Order: sequence, then C-alpha cells, then structure tokens
Amino acid sequence: MSTPALGVFPPKPSAIAELFAADKVLVGAIHLPPLPGSPHYRGQPVEEIAAYGLQEARTYLENGFSTAIVENHWDIPFQKPGEHGYETAAAMAVITRRVVEEFGPRIGVSILSNAGECSVAAAHAAGAGWIRVNQWANAYVANEGFIEGQAAATTRYRSRIQAQGVRVFADVHVKHGAHAIVADRTLAEQTEDAEFFDADVLIATGSRTGDAASVEEVRGIRDCTVLPVIIGSGITAENAAELLGECNGAIVASSVKDNGRWWGRAEGSKVRAVAKAAGM
Repeated sequence: MSTPALGVFPPKPSAIAELFAADKVLVGAIHLPPLPGSPHYRGQPVEEIAAYGLQEARTYLENGFSTAIVENHWDIPFQKPGEHGYETAAAMAVITRRVVEEFGPRIGVSILSNAGECSVAAAHAAGAGWIRVNQWANAYVANEGFIEGQAAATTRYRSRIQAQGVRVFADVHVKHGAHAIVADRTLAEQTEDAEFFDADVLIATGSRTGDAASVEEVRGIRDCTVLPVIIGSGITAENAAELLGECNGAIVASSVKDNGRWWGRAEGSKVRAVAKAAGM
C-alpha cells in the first residue's frame, strides 16, 4: 500500500455504502444476556446465549432493518477498557459468529464499556465488519470513572492482528457521561477530532440509552465531517422520518422492544413500524 504524501490523507470511501450497499442504514441493537465472567452470569451455556442473539437479529433483519450490532449490555456494571477478560472476547466472538454465519459481515460488535481492542478481537474472529467505540478521541467522566479515547490503542491493535477491514463507528458526544473536561471544545472540534483519529462513521446520541439526539446535534456533527453520520439512540416510529432525514441512519433498540426498555426483546411489529417510518 502506498504511503500518502506528507500531510495529505486520501479520501475515505463511505463505510455505510461499502458495508451495507446503501446510503442509509437501520441497525438493531442485540442486548445479550449476561456473559461468562460478569456479575449476573449464572452458567448459561454460551450456545444458548448465541441462540438468543441470533433470534434477536432475525427479528430485526426480517422486519426491515439493515443489520444488527451485538452488545454485552447485561454485563453490568461495565468494566473499563483493558479490564475485560479473555472470556468476554471469546464469548462475544462465538455469539457474533452465529449471527454472521446467517447475515454476513454487515454485523457489528460493541463491548462495553468503550473496549475498542476487545471489540476488534471479537469482530475479527467472528468475521464481523465493524465495531462501535463510544469514546474514540478526547475523554469524559462516565459511570465507570474516567474514560479516555481509545483511537491510538485500538488502531494499533487492529493493525497488529491485520484486522484493518473492521471499521470503527465512533460516538462524538457519548451518552451516559459528563463532558465537563472538554467543555471548552466545541462540537465541531470534537467531530473533527474523531474524524482525524481515523473513525469511519460518526454517531450522535442523546444523553442516555433511549433518549433522542437533537436535530441540532445531528446537524452540528454532520456539517463538520465528510464521514457518514448516524444516530445512536432515541429513534422511534414518531421521530424517525425527521431525524433520519438529517443523516445516514440510526442504531435502534429501546423503542422496538416489547417493554419499551433496552432489556426487553425486539418485537417484529415495532421493528416494522420504525422501518416503515424511516422509508426502509
């Protein structure tokens, strides 16, 4: 591969177009039951958890969504990057592989909290095409404590294991945290930081899981980057048309669960309603 001229970065092709053969994408979040090593795990075979994840993926993809992302969301309280055990990467790889076998490399991986290297390991082993990393550049204060951007460590690890095909979807203003330590830096600056640190897709979110990002936040990120922008929380059948008109798609979970909360099961009729409202 040729090296770009000093100070010049070649333009990136759209990761949305390359992964999904589309200009807009709806991603269903698969919130897995507790995995081995987490406080709420009670010995359930990983194969049973994989069957759960596969059924959730089918509910999303058979009812109009483009793809899904596999998350260890029940491994609460979440660990910081670098604290996850081998068992987490192994379980996530096995589970994600079951979904990839049926739906291909458009599937994503997110290991919480902010575990970029662990997510790359699982995604690469499973044949998944992308990961989500909440804090890619800069830093913030979260439930887990002080969380630093993972771009430098994750991109080097990805290169070391030759997993460059795994794309990075990175949040700009990550939810569930305080941004006081970068409050003197504008949304535009933080957007440019994530792009400069080699993210492939940028994510706008609300303040918590299930909270909608504002139109102003989405536009503020979109107008300061050449990368695709998607929304990471709060999409419903009622706001999908307005918000998705401003960006390249969304990750959806709470509003399409049977109980309206992240820990429910994806419900086909609710998935179809969001997909229809989004024009998918």
